[in-house]
Amino acid sequence: MTGHGGLAEVTALGYVAPLRAGGSLPAIVETDDCGTYVVKFHAAAQGRKALVAEVIVGELGRRLGLRVPELVLVRFDPAVSAAEPDQEVQDLHRASEGLNLGLDYLPGARDFRPGRDGTDAGVDVSAEEAGRVVWFDALVGNVDRTVRNPNLMVWHRRLWLIDHGAGLIFHHRWETAEDGVAKAYDMSAHALGGYAPDVLAADAALAPLVTEALLREVLAEVPDAWMEPELDPELGLATPDALRDAYVAHLAGRVARSDEWIPRCFATPQELADREEAKRRETLAGRPAWLQHVR
Repeated sequence: MTGHGGLAEVTALGYVAPLRAGGSLPAIVETDDCGTYVVKFHAAAQGRKALVAEVIVGELGRRLGLRVPELVLVRFDPAVSAAEPDQEVQDLHRASEGLNLGLDYLPGARDFRPGRDGTDAGVDVSAEEAGRVVWFDALVGNVDRTVRNPNLMVWHRRLWLIDHGAGLIFHHRWETAEDGVAKAYDMSAHALGGYAPDVLAADAALAPLVTEALLREVLAEVPDAWMEPELDPELGLATPDALRDAYVAHLAGRVARSDEWIPRCFATPQELADREEAKRRETLAGRPAWLQHVR
């Protein structure tokens, strides 16, 4: 195995199955290190920036003590999945030949399922742990960990954080990224809101750890091939190293201003249910009369 930064590189040898729960069509594969990984492909609809976000958010989370499955770079040959009958999946695999991202497969893990009280009886989560996860998601702009879409797994009664491709929202529009340095994202519907997250304690514990040196260590994990240059010369982001500097500056700036974006309010299960009902009514109101009663 060779490395890019600290991430190991492995080669896919066996194709187990596609995963159809999300829109990116990842796959479970077996590799030459005798491991089994969930592979996310660089040609998926979200593109390489989703993989960049997965690496930066995942590796930063791991360094802060959060449970994120181990990440590796997976060298993928479409011939490995030649027997896959789905044409859409085959097209994705052919377009994704080369380097992709793998997350360690957690056998027997299940989805986190908050009940009516906002908690999952099958997992032990303290207010401290919940606070650290919420704080971290707020730092990286990961608004895709909600009660409806937790992106959390339960493995041996412990939480594991997955699916971070939607984080780092700012990198989709670098020209306005500076405006988001102190942005307070709406975390009121966070999946762990039912655990009384101690976000202030998390800020006190984690913010001092997110140093420029740590961020540079994390950014070194991202392969140059995934660091897509920005064409606007005024942005000065034409090389992988310039892009890494921009990520470091943005995240370091957010940490320095954490008092402006720390989440403080979380909706109750009843409030979340009321929101859903209001959305449903709004959707129905926009339908023609003959569709008003169709769910």
